[in-house]
Amino acid sequence: MDITKFASLPFRYRPWQPRHARLIVGDLFKRASESRQEHEVHLRGAIDWLCRAQDVRNGESDAGGVSAGWSFEDGWLPGYPETTGYIIETFLAAAAVLERPELVERAGRMIDWELSIQLPDGAFPGHFGEAGSQPVIFNTGQIMFGMVAGYTQLRREECLEAAVRAGHWLGQQQDDDGCWRKFEHNGVPHVYNTRATWALLATGLLAGEAELVASARRNLDWALTQRTASGWFASNAFIPERSPFTHTIAYAIRGFMESGVLLGEERYLQAAVVAARAMADVQRQDGWLAGTYKDGWVADASYCCLTGLAQMSLNWTRLAQVTGEESFRPRARAGLDYLKTTQKLAASDAAVRGGIAGSSPIWGDYSRFEYPNWAAKFFADALMVDMTDRPVPPVPRIQSAESHG
Repeated sequence: MDITKFASLPFRYRPWQPRHARLIVGDLFKRASESRQEHEVHLRGAIDWLCRAQDVRNGESDAGGVSAGWSFEDGWLPGYPETTGYIIETFLAAAAVLERPELVERAGRMIDWELSIQLPDGAFPGHFGEAGSQPVIFNTGQIMFGMVAGYTQLRREECLEAAVRAGHWLGQQQDDDGCWRKFEHNGVPHVYNTRATWALLATGLLAGEAELVASARRNLDWALTQRTASGWFASNAFIPERSPFTHTIAYAIRGFMESGVLLGEERYLQAAVVAARAMADVQRQDGWLAGTYKDGWVADASYCCLTGLAQMSLNWTRLAQVTGEESFRPRARAGLDYLKTTQKLAASDAAVRGGIAGSSPIWGDYSRFEYPNWAAKFFADALMVDMTDRPVPPVPRIQSAESHG
């Protein structure tokens, strides 16, 4: 790392602290061969880290939720409603794969916490759910995944009821063209909301709510208008005029893919396939992907967004399952190999052991100097999908899309 970049870092990161310095030095001298073991070993490490992230909230008002992660700046963060929502499905899958039934109980506590914080209008709180936090379209959609899992896998009827209420709130915020412009991160539209649309669609199909299905279709159709000639997605970055992180590109791909599967709509699936092929074409031989890409799939970052790489590994395996295009699988496994080299399985520091950093190196621009819980979640999902050749979450058994208009 350039010493001038160290000098420009805000003091709040405290890179000189011994704990922080060890992680920085570790990334400076990381060997490409370290920490690569069987999938199950890495999966256990990631799940154990997520369990610790849940346990640090015991005794707090957000008990049951999963800490957003650990950071140089703040240590362990509060429970994060958004990502706790989709970690529910990860724990239910891992309970079977690892034969750890206690993970089902943990998932149940996550569900209980989410149900306890749902707002009267059906939305879920944004950010950490602190006083004054406004709902966010994307966050509410991700929590709906936990509700869908609670209903389909644990047979908790109240979860479907909560998801339907959340789905109607999403529909009420939608503009006529299908785009969400209210209750948006940074106040601007985002194509990556297709991942929330996937949850909205699944809820509508499970509950027989044609209005929710129609709302999902409208958003997917708007999102298609943001594709460029290269298959890249405009309006897909957190901040306008910036290049989107691999993280948000992967979100958009997954939303298009899974929605296309549920609806049997080739145009949505093809939007995912074209983008996923483009990402495969720019992946390095060692599995690395850049942290951001601009139109034409031109990398404009020198670090790897580890969350996005885990998501793309999962996306490539799912597309191989869905389309039969087996050339995606080697790309997925190369990504997993790279991710394995970044996971510190033997670290003495419990805040780090088994987790996945936001960026590699850890000072990259995505979740800088942090171990976000969603990085470990998507790494665990990608490992399980490759191990079992089954999707996480399972595709719900639903009536045909046509029966809902």
